[in-house]
Amino acid sequence: MKTVLVSAVALIDPEGRVLLAQRPEGKSMAGLWEFPGGKVEPGETPEAALIRELHEELGIDTWESCLAPLTFASHSYESFHLLMPLFACRKWQGIPTPREGQVLKWAHARDLSNYPMPPADVPIIPILRDWL
Repeated sequence: MKTVLVSAVALIDPEGRVLLAQRPEGKSMAGLWEFPGGKVEPGETPEAALIRELHEELGIDTWESCLAPLTFASHSYESFHLLMPLFACRKWQGIPTPREGQVLKWAHARDLSNYPMPPADVPIIPILRDWL
């Protein structure tokens, strides 16, 4: 089974809320909520991939020094295994704006379980709740 490396982030605003993105129609798992991020390309570090993806998907810029490793997800889907490091980030430049048809929502950690998420993201919720 192929392993896919995806880097994700919990963007945390000054009120302690976390940014979620809803997968748009036409993508696998459309309608589910996830932490922003994306696939790590060959030769790219997870941090560099995340900086690139945040710029492409949300129009914001951050720096490697602002990405704190928090936890990771490891989950087998039907056709691949997902390995997803999750970083916490409290500092970025710009206002997160959906650039790929996704819906964005700021949510308190205590409310994250109210948002249907891909199976790989679900175990991250209690970790974020405890950490925040």
